[in-house]
Amino acid sequence: MQVTITAVGPDNKGLADPIVHYVSGAGANIFEIQMYDRDSAHLFAMLMRIDWPDENASIATLRSHLEEIGRARGLEVRVWSRDEHAGPPRLAICTTYRTEPPLAVLRAIRDGRLRAEAALMLGNRNACRSVAEQFDVPWHNIGNGNGEVDYQQMESLIDEHRIDYVVLARYMRVLPADICWKFAGGRIINLHHGLLPPFPGFRPYEDAFQHHMLCFGATVHFIVPELDAGNQIIHQGSFNVQPGTPLADIKRQGETDHEPNCLVEGLRRVIDREVELHFHRIVRVRR
Repeated sequence: MQVTITAVGPDNKGLADPIVHYVSGAGANIFEIQMYDRDSAHLFAMLMRIDWPDENASIATLRSHLEEIGRARGLEVRVWSRDEHAGPPRLAICTTYRTEPPLAVLRAIRDGRLRAEAALMLGNRNACRSVAEQFDVPWHNIGNGNGEVDYQQMESLIDEHRIDYVVLARYMRVLPADICWKFAGGRIINLHHGLLPPFPGFRPYEDAFQHHMLCFGATVHFIVPELDAGNQIIHQGSFNVQPGTPLADIKRQGETDHEPNCLVEGLRRVIDREVELHFHRIVRVRR
């Protein structure tokens, strides 16, 4: 069974060794291992993807042992597998202002086009609360009056609700590096309202318009700590406009129609296990 392990904590020596020794000694095959040492932040992070022999011991047993190692070493250790629990993957949908992307996801789940469960909706603003209530999805506002996020609360809610995938549905905040590491390995999926890599950042419509582009679009990609990095694209869509089309009309078409459809298709590819993230690159899953 494929299992992803992450370990994050204050930098120190020999942090990875006991984790590697335990999983290898238990008979696991290690497919991927990445370690990060951010001197400026004094942050250590590790990602490991393994094939766990669950016929010998359950994932719960693996998790218990690794959490014990983490407590001894001052690390937060998470053990995740899509296959640990029966049923569809559980989503946490993160929002800020725009209602169209989460609404499209929830409708796709309702209609059977996405085989997933919307287990949680989070927002740093209350703009999408009514959408959550309409579909009877638990809602939590994790922002203060200025929209600044309590990321410790976000992290706790993701763990508490046993979330498989965190969906940033036009969530207009940059996730801190430690959150990206803690849920690394293809668990965080972002809708970016522009074509990557040429138009990253917070104003891709405006940037493309200033370059006199006639083609606009949206990108669904896995999150890694680098903002809107270019090698993790799950799905990308574009639409063309006529010369002289006002920016307001372009944004209206993109935001109300194109972006939501792009997000649903990107999520479908992940949920149906057509693609995964290995070594920070998209790979096609062999069946």
